[in-house]
Amino acid sequence: MKLDSKFITLEGVDGAGKSTCINFIKKYLADKKLKSIFTREPGGTLLGEKLREILLHDKITPETETLLMFAARNEHIQQVIKPNLQSGINVISDRFTDATYAYQSGGRYVEMKKITILRNWVHGELNPDLTLLFDLPIDVSLARLKSNGHLDKFEKEAADFHIRIKDSYLALAKKEPDRFEVIDSNQNISNIEKEIYLVLDKLFL
Repeated sequence: MKLDSKFITLEGVDGAGKSTCINFIKKYLADKKLKSIFTREPGGTLLGEKLREILLHDKITPETETLLMFAARNEHIQQVIKPNLQSGINVISDRFTDATYAYQSGGRYVEMKKITILRNWVHGELNPDLTLLFDLPIDVSLARLKSNGHLDKFEKEAADFHIRIKDSYLALAKKEPDRFEVIDSNQNISNIEKEIYLVLDKLFL
């Protein structure tokens, strides 16, 4: 069954400005009178938010990290993403499975094929209709993070970790150019906003 509702995900290195851009997207959808919900990963459900605290702050092995990400994701899909899409409501998620490929495979060296097995098990044919990838030079990303103060364990990682994540994201975007739209986050906010609006027009109009 073809659904009119859309599943949109936002991805990118830490400090790329996704939170600011969510406000642009909210305004766009409100102006178009499109029913939408905004959610995040890890999180989005009671269990997901509990797991988020562990994932962002506790020292655990990369494999455990990956498994917990998918445990949180399964709840998120079953409780939030699928029910809303089936009700005709657009779902916009701050991160989804691409983040696991980038952070746990690219960043932590977990085998990509293991992540793919979990991906196929947990969400099969459910994929985002659009993924906005906010790209930023790593030196700019790290400078932004330093100015923020309270950092989680991923944000505290060394530069080479963040470089691997950035490279992983760009490789994913190259593989699926029809789904990904790469946004240069190192430009004027008004230009970023215009780019996002054009991309959303292409999806919804």
